[in-house]
Amino acid sequence: MPWRLAIFDFDGTLADSLDWMRGAINEVAQRHGFRQVSEAEVEMLRGQDNQAIIRHLGVPLWKLPAIAAAMRRRMAEQAGEVPLFAGTGGMLRRLAAGGVTLAIVSSNTEANIRRILGPENAALIGHYGCGAALFGKSARFRRILERSGVPAAQAIGIGDETRDIEAARAAGIAAGAVGWGYARAELLRSRAPTVLFGSMEEIVALLLGCGRPVTEGLGAKV
Repeated sequence: MPWRLAIFDFDGTLADSLDWMRGAINEVAQRHGFRQVSEAEVEMLRGQDNQAIIRHLGVPLWKLPAIAAAMRRRMAEQAGEVPLFAGTGGMLRRLAAGGVTLAIVSSNTEANIRRILGPENAALIGHYGCGAALFGKSARFRRILERSGVPAAQAIGIGDETRDIEAARAAGIAAGAVGWGYARAELLRSRAPTVLFGSMEEIVALLLGCGRPVTEGLGAKV
């Protein structure tokens, strides 16, 4: 099956921002009154879904928008400290050259994302759906499907958290997960994504038709 649209998450999928998050979370916690975490707790939370993380931190749901805004502002100040994962630019260029429309849906801001991507990579992205609520990505996916004109059957969402898998399913598109981001691969595999990627090369191989189609099995690694 030809893949015509790839909708990527950003932090933890294209951008290697876990170290930045470790440094930022406790400062934001002090300001917004939720639990600070140790390095060991951060590693433990990588094996938990988003609802469990929120419960562990003691964050009431009504505070989530303000906390997300604070994290976005902090990243705007420190975006130069956040690198892309090795191979991100090459993967995006190869997909674009192969005719795949690229999009990004993220709770981060478009300005932050463009700055971290750099102008050449940012120009490859056909659609941005930024500032999404923590559990509001599925609506952004559907909007990009409408704007791109690509049928859901020819689109895949690719992210690094369980909420990305859930949002892709809710939007009726294939759910790709990457094993190098915030959530541990074991947690992602337990949610049976359409495919679990182990490298940027595997994304290119599958989407350009060089790897096994995702319809061959849920949770299969290419």
